[in-house]
Amino acid sequence: MSSSKTSYVYHVELLIEDEHHAAALMQLMNKLNSAEFVDYKIISGIQLGNEIDSRKANAASATSVSVKRNQVQEEQRDTIMSAAPSVEAAVKPEETSLSLGLEAFRQCKAQNKLIRLIVNRGLGIKVSIPCRVINIDDQEMIITVYHVDEKQVYTFRLTEIEDFTEA
Repeated sequence: MSSSKTSYVYHVELLIEDEHHAAALMQLMNKLNSAEFVDYKIISGIQLGNEIDSRKANAASATSVSVKRNQVQEEQRDTIMSAAPSVEAAVKPEETSLSLGLEAFRQCKAQNKLIRLIVNRGLGIKVSIPCRVINIDDQEMIITVYHVDEKQVYTFRLTEIEDFTEA
């Protein structure tokens, strides 16, 4: 690093859409690696970004640099802030859809139906499980199932379950 350059660290949140978490992470890493950044850190459990930590520790003083917004950005911010009540209202239908999902599992439990769950265990790992519902926790949105092939009991959050079919 030459003496005429100064280092800056920015905290950025990025939204990347892709099929799976692993694919989105791969896309992010490809973009960051192809850019000419001195260093970067992904704050999600991956051990990267040691250069950032060492420069922060060695910095004599950390001076915040303000990023000036232009008029268009201010108008966009005002529009987003005025739309905040509608965003809060949009969360309530999601809660309703989760309740409807639990209702379908309650019916399967009551009738002791054999179902097949498609569960996303993270990092793109999907598991297909033939099972019977044995317990539903409304508060935690957790479903406990009995795997009929392995004769094991598994617990899943409703958000992990991508699909289910009745056998």
